[in-house]
Amino acid sequence: MISQQALEQEIRQIIENGIREDVGDGDHSSLACIPEESSGKARLLVKEECVIAGVEFAQQVFHYVDPGLKVEVVIRDGEKVNYGDEVFYVSGSSRSILMAERLVLNAMQRMSAIATKTAAYVALLEGTGTRILDTRKTTPGIRALEKWAVKIGGGENHRYALYDMIMLKDNHIDFAGGITGAIDKTKKYLRDRGLDLKIIVEARDLKEVEEILRSEGIYRILLDNFSYEDTRKAVGMVGGRCLTESSGGINESTLRKYAECGVDFISSGALTHSVSNKDLSLKAV
Repeated sequence: MISQQALEQEIRQIIENGIREDVGDGDHSSLACIPEESSGKARLLVKEECVIAGVEFAQQVFHYVDPGLKVEVVIRDGEKVNYGDEVFYVSGSSRSILMAERLVLNAMQRMSAIATKTAAYVALLEGTGTRILDTRKTTPGIRALEKWAVKIGGGENHRYALYDMIMLKDNHIDFAGGITGAIDKTKKYLRDRGLDLKIIVEARDLKEVEEILRSEGIYRILLDNFSYEDTRKAVGMVGGRCLTESSGGINESTLRKYAECGVDFISSGALTHSVSNKDLSLKAV
């Protein structure tokens, strides 16, 4: 998995790029009409019920823009909020608050939507022992924020990117000439380069599950677009020799049914690619 240091650097780059993109050579609206010495206070106002996410990120943004800004947190990441709730107050330079405003709101609205959807999925899985995973189906440039939001919502992160885990999917297998060949080549590749990466292999049917199980050292088998019946059979075939993961168009109405088949994980791209931003605003006090 990605290291904490690398993750912190990703967050830093998102902030740097977000401010560069939005501010450019200056916030001329604020520079034109707000005196440099002006100070003020603003509140983060909730306008829609959700699981709030991005509070800690907002603090980082405000500090990046102006270390003199002070943030008073009232509601923390992961808490459920309702219309009218006030999440935090930020005070200090009025210009600085306005410079940070849009990046904070864009991120928190998106992150809160993802955390809310994730929390709903986690609730549907309660009591099954199955855990929900995100995927790499994230918005380019802000993957770190979206995966952070999944964790805030109670889910777990799949691999972060192409470099921190091996995942042999259908195209890899077909291009490599078959499952066993793909696995053998992968193990040799890892040995030759001294890499210690977990290996996940996708199966499209029970026959492929059987073939994967003939190879040792597989971390997880991905059961892609399996029926409930075949998922149960696959879990029985695996028998705990490795972990199992279901994926492929699984939604709120089918999530628990797949979990009841006994899989360890269910992965869903919908956590990050099919959400609508939550309504939040930053208002002067």
